[in-house]
Amino acid sequence: MRRVRGAHGPWPGWLAARLGLRGPTPLEDEAGHRHATWLELFLDLIFVYALAAVVARLGADPTPSLGAVLAVIGLFLVLQWAWVGQVYYDTRFDPDDLPHRLLVLVALVGAGAMTLGVDEVPESIWLPVGYLIVRGVLLLLYLRARLTGPKARAITTVYLTGFGLGWLIWLVSLGLPARQRPVLWALAMVVELVTPWVGLRQLSRWPVDRRHLPERIGQFTIIVLGSALASLLGAVPDHPRPHMILTSAAAFLVPAAVWWVYTTFVTSGLAASRLRGGQAYTYLHIPLGGALLVLGWALGQVVRLHDAGATSLPLELRLLLAGSVVVWSLCGLGLYALSARPSRARLAIAGYGVGSVSVIAGTVRTPRLLLFLLAAAIVGYAVLLTRRLTAVRQEQDRRARR
Repeated sequence: MRRVRGAHGPWPGWLAARLGLRGPTPLEDEAGHRHATWLELFLDLIFVYALAAVVARLGADPTPSLGAVLAVIGLFLVLQWAWVGQVYYDTRFDPDDLPHRLLVLVALVGAGAMTLGVDEVPESIWLPVGYLIVRGVLLLLYLRARLTGPKARAITTVYLTGFGLGWLIWLVSLGLPARQRPVLWALAMVVELVTPWVGLRQLSRWPVDRRHLPERIGQFTIIVLGSALASLLGAVPDHPRPHMILTSAAAFLVPAAVWWVYTTFVTSGLAASRLRGGQAYTYLHIPLGGALLVLGWALGQVVRLHDAGATSLPLELRLLLAGSVVVWSLCGLGLYALSARPSRARLAIAGYGVGSVSVIAGTVRTPRLLLFLLAAAIVGYAVLLTRRLTAVRQEQDRRARR
């Protein structure tokens, strides 16, 4: 009788076919050909709601405290890191079997619990419980994959050790008073964030899929950008007057230009040239995504204040607006540096983007004027950078044909 070997040992062929038990299969021979599955896209849905809950913590006050902003950044980090863990598993294994699907559904429940807990952090236990479920599922998946070969054992040892320690710290935090829990959460996140760098040598022996990782990270970035647009659109009145339509359109140009630049970079294929283990590429997307989330909220606040008849924007809001664009620009420069050495032209474009936005936010206080000038600056930045990315890609293609 034909037998199928999975993570739990050999199964009779007929039983495996009935139950879908074929075990995780390494994808090292299919590098560059891995695409997102329907199951992965289904998992993304709950994170749409989770991100909306995170940005909602900033509320409608245009002058949020530093603590409130840091809390939002921290919650975004936790959510994105929970999502990224599953992506790195999927990019090295072919996980489409019945146990995997059931475990991912359990992770989906955990992500839902995290979403429910965002509003009442740190008093509510839903966030840590949800994270424990999501990360616990990932640890079980790595335990299954561990038996698929020597390379899998090396990879899974890194993740099971580091993420397992982080999981234990999250578990211990449940026994502490609510106000003390974030300290252990921060410690656990440091442990988990350091893990891929500590195990860099082992992880580099099995590089991530050159298409799947940028595709999945890009999909999450688009989800974040969608949350930013939702924050902006939520500030537009139901029956806007003509001047509000123009103001809102100017605000919309900013995330539209961000989308244009990002998709141009991803579809150019530059990200895949020096991806390797993917750590630097992924970690740069953490502040990039957080910046986009704050950018959407800040633009929405400017539109809302303009509709209310405000003639001057508070300094805190202008700093958040400028800071988010600057962080996005610098992260973009970092992503560019992973694929090509930044030329003087590329550095000049980055300098223009950072400088123009900083000057506009620092000197212009009128809502409408600020939005129009900011939109013009970002659109100009997008045009210059798109031309540069196209030129670099064409140059790399010419070198490849020689």
